[in-house]
Amino acid sequence: MRKQIVAGNWKMNCDLPDTQKLITDLKTGLVKEFNCELMIAPSTPFLYNAFNSTLDSDIEVIAQNVSEQEKGAFTGETSVDMLQSIGIKTVIIGHSERRDIYGETNELIAQKVKASVNKGMRVIFCCGEHLEIRKEDKHYDLVGNQVKIALQDLTEEQMSQIVIAYEPVWAIGTGETATPEQAQEMHAHLRNELSTLFNDSIAQNTSILYGGSVKPNNAAELFAKPDVDGGLVGGASLSAESFLNIANAI
Repeated sequence: MRKQIVAGNWKMNCDLPDTQKLITDLKTGLVKEFNCELMIAPSTPFLYNAFNSTLDSDIEVIAQNVSEQEKGAFTGETSVDMLQSIGIKTVIIGHSERRDIYGETNELIAQKVKASVNKGMRVIFCCGEHLEIRKEDKHYDLVGNQVKIALQDLTEEQMSQIVIAYEPVWAIGTGETATPEQAQEMHAHLRNELSTLFNDSIAQNTSILYGGSVKPNNAAELFAKPDVDGGLVGGASLSAESFLNIANAI
């Protein structure tokens, strides 16, 4: 049975005091068990502090990005080994902001995915389309191609380390949200792609998260769809109350 996951991507927000306070607020708010895995992705400089601060909780601290390189003269980069040395076991790869702002290609993202799973990391692989692609009715082809390039060289065993996050780029930070029906349609399409690339068992056992402006007031309706297994949450994860309310919607 595939896992239900709610992951908070804090992006480039929260200095160290803010990070510590938000974690404290989250731990205080965890007064009951949730029917999902809870993850948070603070900025890289604070991962070790955050990891140590959550050891006594059910919150997993994950990374927002990683290098495809193992080590060497790559100024400013962070390797898989470095993340693992401070206890990090999961990393987000291929977020639309990495693609759009920093020019990460499908091929580079595939290298990052491979480097991470080869070292035993779990990967939240992001895919999604811009509004003009959807208007041209090419969104299924584009997202399917993103998935194929990133995952086609993985073994069936390595696919157990993959979580997919579908993020309609037009719904990130805009206040717009794909309707639950639109989310379900794409998630079902992604399962069909996985079935074609691998087999139906992998397709049915891979968690697929929705990642486009998930809020407390729309989470329950989104998560009720049969192929939506949780959310990759952006702005709403910067408030402990809203993030926990989203998790409670599972």
